[in-house]
Amino acid sequence: MNFGLSDLEALVALAELTSFRKAAESVHLSQPALSRRIAKLEGVLGVRLFDRTTRFVGPTAVGREFAAKARGLLDELEESLLAMKDVAATRTGEVTVACVPSAAYYFLPELIRLYHERFPPIRVRVIDEGANAVLAAVVRGEADFGINFIGAQDPDVDFQPILIEPFVAVCRRDHPLARKRSVTWAELGRYDYMTVSKSSGNRLLIDLALARMRDRPRWFYEVNHILTLLGLVEAGLGVTAVPKLAMPQGGHPTLAAVSLVEPTVTRRLGLIRRRGRTLLPVAAELSALIAARSGHCDLDGGRAAVHATLIEHQTVEYSCRAYDTA
Repeated sequence: MNFGLSDLEALVALAELTSFRKAAESVHLSQPALSRRIAKLEGVLGVRLFDRTTRFVGPTAVGREFAAKARGLLDELEESLLAMKDVAATRTGEVTVACVPSAAYYFLPELIRLYHERFPPIRVRVIDEGANAVLAAVVRGEADFGINFIGAQDPDVDFQPILIEPFVAVCRRDHPLARKRSVTWAELGRYDYMTVSKSSGNRLLIDLALARMRDRPRWFYEVNHILTLLGLVEAGLGVTAVPKLAMPQGGHPTLAAVSLVEPTVTRRLGLIRRRGRTLLPVAAELSALIAARSGHCDLDGGRAAVHATLIEHQTVEYSCRAYDTA
């Protein structure tokens, strides 16, 4: 239909004020301009909306019903605009972040806590899924952005590196390895070694890094999720290797994390978002906080690292796409 919001505003003003002069003043129009807008609406709808005499103007039955609906639409639109202003000012809204579980356990919660202190009204939804699912959630638009170690080679994704983290050996605090400053993969393999299954991108990284080792660890227990893995270690069933972010930075009462060398295996973690997508302010604030605070993580993964061949290389990047847990 060929009419706009300004025409509806004129209609509502006249219906409520029943005076051309007062209605024209309220919508900042001249009386002739107001009359033209009312006549336009009546012409488009094909019905008389107002009864007019020299002394009186008032809505017809159809005019009253239409004015009530128009008032509801205008009020709803105003509420929506105010809500959008609040979102733009980070006073309200919702953020959805997708994150691989190994970074969601201990790394992400502290950052969400800091974010909540700054923006208490903002709701945060976390999609904690495997690497492929995180990537898909971002590409589909289900998540505003993600934290992942794959996506750098995806043409639909912008990948912003935030940190490089090493894999560490994990054992009980009363285990002989817990007393060492560092542990080699060969030493780790002398004990009952546990690992995540081949459906995990982390498993792929480790397998590629150790492919040429003769005495690489052979798994004794295999699980799907890192939390299950840590539970088995805590129960004293063996030792394992996990990304350092999967361990609490402040220490664990039962588990110990030891530097893992020869080789030092690392992965590059980054913020991913759909290419060309502009984040809402509430999401941009959380993304910026994560990027800024990532530099404060104690992730001593510099020496002899093999991340260049494991993460940066395109072949491995696409190989990881076939795996779905992290």
